[in-house]
Amino acid sequence: MRIEDHPDAAITCRDLSVGRSGRGPTIRAADGVSFTLAWGGTMCISGPTGSGKSSLVSVLAGERDDTRKVAGGEATVCGVNVRKPGRGHRILTYRAGYLPQSAGANLPPRLNVAEIIAEPILSRDRRASGRALDLRIAALLDEVQLPLGATDRFPYELSAGMRQRVAIARALVLDPQLFVADEPLANLDLEVRHTVFDAIVKRRAEWNMASLIVSNDPYLARELRADRMQLRGGHVVAIGTSDDVQWTPDAQVDGTLSIS
Repeated sequence: MRIEDHPDAAITCRDLSVGRSGRGPTIRAADGVSFTLAWGGTMCISGPTGSGKSSLVSVLAGERDDTRKVAGGEATVCGVNVRKPGRGHRILTYRAGYLPQSAGANLPPRLNVAEIIAEPILSRDRRASGRALDLRIAALLDEVQLPLGATDRFPYELSAGMRQRVAIARALVLDPQLFVADEPLANLDLEVRHTVFDAIVKRRAEWNMASLIVSNDPYLARELRADRMQLRGGHVVAIGTSDDVQWTPDAQVDGTLSIS
């Protein structure tokens, strides 16, 4: 199996469908999704609850979840075929930093902040330099505006906003080529939301990091000058650049779902 070291695009989706199973029959959480995300590009995905946003991005990020899987079409993420990743799965999770929905609320309760942020590195290299790791954690905490003294604290000792920023730091600790974030602004106070913008813009400028972000906040898309895609019922109903969003012919635009 060949994994491209320098693929042409961060994400290429062609008619991708994602199945979601639960207590009932498997349904198509996302159906027929096609788009390309270039290196250095940013795309914001919006849509109402149940539109398939989280199912789509979790599959693209390589999240292993028995309830969600590729049901049709193709997608290549960071050079890895997500339909049949095989040994490429480890490469995908190294190249793509993933911030799942409710990440801050689901931090490992028995690990302290330093251990949570360091886990993606230590799971790959138990012999990683302790000094280098400490410096890396300190830099990330400073970037998300958390005090260095937070390293020894546990999730239950932190506010919801602080836990979310720990989760963001963890998703960025491997310097990902692609950042996949599901509602990154959740529980963040207005005065610290800029840390998310700044982290993305900095990495986009310095090493061409691409970003795929789930958010219904139009300010986030405008601030990042992101391309936009809107889902409804698992289908793409609008897609385009920040200045030119095109609705699909059968989309029914209303005040709740329009992209502004």
